Amino acid sequence: MINITLPDNTIRQYPEGTTSLEIARSISEGLARNVLSATVNGEIWDATRPINNDVSLKLNTWDSTEGKFTMWHSSAHLLAEAVEQLYPGVKFGIGPAIENGFYYDMDFGDRQISSEDLKTIEDRMLALAREKQTYTRREVSKEEALHYFSDKKDEYKIELIQDLEDGQITFYESGTFTDLCRGPHLPDSSSIKAVKLLNIAGAYWRGDEKRKQLTRIYGITFPKQKELTDYLELLEEAKKRDHRKLGKELELFTFSQKVGQGLPLWLPKGAMLRERLERFLRNVQQKAGYLPVITPHIGNVELYKTSGHFQKYGKDSFQPIDTPVEGEQFMLKPMNCPHHCEIFAAKPRSYKDLPLRFAEFGTVYRYEQSGELHGLTRVRGFTQDDAHLFCMPDQIKTEFISVIDIVLHIFKTLNFNDYTAQISLRDKNDREKYIGSDENWEKAETAIIEAVEEAGLKAVVEYGEAAFYGPKLDFMVKDALGRKWQLGTIQVDYNLPERFELEYIGSDNQKHRPIMIHRAPFGSMERFVAVLIEHTGGNFPLWLNPEQVIILPISEKYMEYSKKLSDILNNSEIRSQIDERSEKTGRKIRDAEIRKIPFMLIVGEKEEAEGTVSVRRHGVGDLGSFTVDDFVNLVNKEVKEVMQ
Repeated sequence: MINITLPDNTIRQYPEGTTSLEIARSISEGLARNVLSATVNGEIWDATRPINNDVSLKLNTWDSTEGKFTMWHSSAHLLAEAVEQLYPGVKFGIGPAIENGFYYDMDFGDRQISSEDLKTIEDRMLALAREKQTYTRREVSKEEALHYFSDKKDEYKIELIQDLEDGQITFYESGTFTDLCRGPHLPDSSSIKAVKLLNIAGAYWRGDEKRKQLTRIYGITFPKQKELTDYLELLEEAKKRDHRKLGKELELFTFSQKVGQGLPLWLPKGAMLRERLERFLRNVQQKAGYLPVITPHIGNVELYKTSGHFQKYGKDSFQPIDTPVEGEQFMLKPMNCPHHCEIFAAKPRSYKDLPLRFAEFGTVYRYEQSGELHGLTRVRGFTQDDAHLFCMPDQIKTEFISVIDIVLHIFKTLNFNDYTAQISLRDKNDREKYIGSDENWEKAETAIIEAVEEAGLKAVVEYGEAAFYGPKLDFMVKDALGRKWQLGTIQVDYNLPERFELEYIGSDNQKHRPIMIHRAPFGSMERFVAVLIEHTGGNFPLWLNPEQVIILPISEKYMEYSKKLSDILNNSEIRSQIDERSEKTGRKIRDAEIRKIPFMLIVGEKEEAEGTVSVRRHGVGDLGSFTVDDFVNLVNKEVKEVMQ
């Protein structure tokens, strides 16, 4: 008999070799019908895989992230099976589950596949799903695996197999399709009731622009048709909110091929919005004791070798810049932290100086592949709201909690009310990708866990998500459409102070090593603005909006009064403009609504005679007549609640 510990800590005994599906059935038939996979000792397994030892077990249904992952992974196999039947001879790369759905990279040879072919593939997938095909896991030797895919002349699978160790290779078989795969998969395909193939894209094999470009088909599946319908409606709303579309319509930013891919150009209105965000955070930081610093856009390669960034991310950075001096090289700055370490090291420090909090809106550069660039969310040059706190061991928790408070204040101000805190720790098994001693890592991880507990913040733990130099706390925010974004991040780092040999003199008159906290509540200005645009649909809060008020004179006769009003508003730090066109007032109102300008002031004979304005608010409608002073007070009160 083996002991199975369930999530509520109850322990049940079952014969060795029992499957998770059988355990679910022993609890209830209803549960068994809904189980898609199981998490066994933290690892996702097929629900039909035998369990031979004492384990902790969580049964995964569609309502869980793990359940969705399993269905979408199995759906990728279903897609491949359908394609193989429709287009014999196709070769397959990889087909993983992703955050929303799945994709499969395929080589169709000389065939050209277009979006018009997707409906045919969808229909075949649904037909196969209705066959209730089982997903069968089979362990194979490396020799057998290579032989199988050599017969199929699939060089992509052969290359993947060559990177694997003998004894750790598994095949999954479903219907007529066999794939190299670690799993897990559904017990059978009958859970897949609704299918939508979303789009086709090109993808270089293994992300290498020098390799062949494969055809990537994206899709998503659901256990109910209604859920697919709801999702497609959400996608339509997302298209309306796409920051690239709204950024162009609202004249916030643009890109130029002559400037270069992934290098955004901020237009006047976008620059004003971004400047307001920066001013807001600067005010918060000043009250919290942060000191502003500015560092250059380049640095000597040796700086990044000292920090470890060159070794870890050199291939993802822009190539080093050679100077006229032989052997001297510089790099476009990929990170701000090495520069801040050198600022700390610029003069002797005492324990009385700590904590030291250096803050910078620092622009950094990373060479993202062209196929991965996406509006403002994935760029090659971006500005981080970066700060680095240098403190003593007994100050870590206090400083960490104060940063949490700043992050939560930002989320509250911008109405990001649905978020999850994630404690990102080292991979339990693979320690090669991290720098520093186990002792320092354990200290840093413990500090974060204790600080989160003391702050009363609910958090999930994810292994393998830490930065290479230290663990971190990430904030995963859900936007108005329910999509998750990683925004704020806080990291504890014992390693960079050691690599840069940073020191302070303690109260015992001895030299000590400070601990470093990295934090960026926005993450990057570009990505944050992109998320904010889509979260708000371009309806920015008044304090942030680059266009706060537009004055709409009903005829040219009232232009002089309009200009007088505009001067009063601008002198009161309220951003205003006049619609001087000879259009009808109704047209002006419609255009102002499209531009999402918060306030419209309609002025005519009555307003000029009484020294008033007729106020209309975007998305609300008419607010009535205000004196100019009352309107100024209304706007300033709303703005100062945030910006004071």
